Amino acid sequence: MAGPTDLLKVARADIGLSGRPNKITKEYANRHGDAFLRAAWCDMAITYWARHSGNASAVLPGGDRAYTVWHAQDFQKAKRWYTGTVANLKKAKPGDIVFFDWGATNSVGAIDHVGIIEKVLGDGRIQTIEANTSDAVKRRVRDASTVAGYGRPDWELDTPAPSKPATPKPKPKTEKAPAFPGPMLQYPPLRKTETCRKWQQRMKDRGWDIAVDGWYGPASKTVCRRFQAEKGLSVDGIVGPNTWRATWESPVT
Repeated sequence: MAGPTDLLKVARADIGLSGRPNKITKEYANRHGDAFLRAAWCDMAITYWARHSGNASAVLPGGDRAYTVWHAQDFQKAKRWYTGTVANLKKAKPGDIVFFDWGATNSVGAIDHVGIIEKVLGDGRIQTIEANTSDAVKRRVRDASTVAGYGRPDWELDTPAPSKPATPKPKPKTEKAPAFPGPMLQYPPLRKTETCRKWQQRMKDRGWDIAVDGWYGPASKTVCRRFQAEKGLSVDGIVGPNTWRATWESPVT
């Protein structure tokens, strides 16, 4: 069963890592684009620790995050956000995700940094595990003056459901791909095309969150990269013949 103990165990194992560790930054970039190879990696580490401890749903209520403000807003939307007052920090628990504002406000929009609460020390002080602090993973002791707030993961989200007798799974649906009409779909697009619209509709039918407008914008590119990674294709964000074929012929799960 996943939970805060597992999350902290994985985070503790990385204490001492420094210099933008590839296992954290490259894994995130492989999922979301090479631009993240140069981005701040404190929240990428939280994402990594959550996924590798079986706590992705609880710790990442809005999905993978590298931008701390959006991560905090995810907890707000889930109604699991606590402002960083001394009184609230006394009620914090190991495994809570804590957000910092070096400007010493409790404004979510001003958040600069994130970590995991390891211990509650009392009087508004906490011991944390943080990544990208002096370009490394380290333990820190913080107090309410720099804590904007913290999110309380809903650990039950990652609790396995009671086992049920196995039932035969339906045979995955496949469909012969129509001939690739070209040209290849890539960002930025020159214009809207029927080829793009047809590909977007097929991806939407497969369950992907994508607009069907014929415009191969950044959102379509992101969906394409994730689909390519899922199917073991070259991850380049371009819909060419191989990606087109897989869009129809790979099993629809």
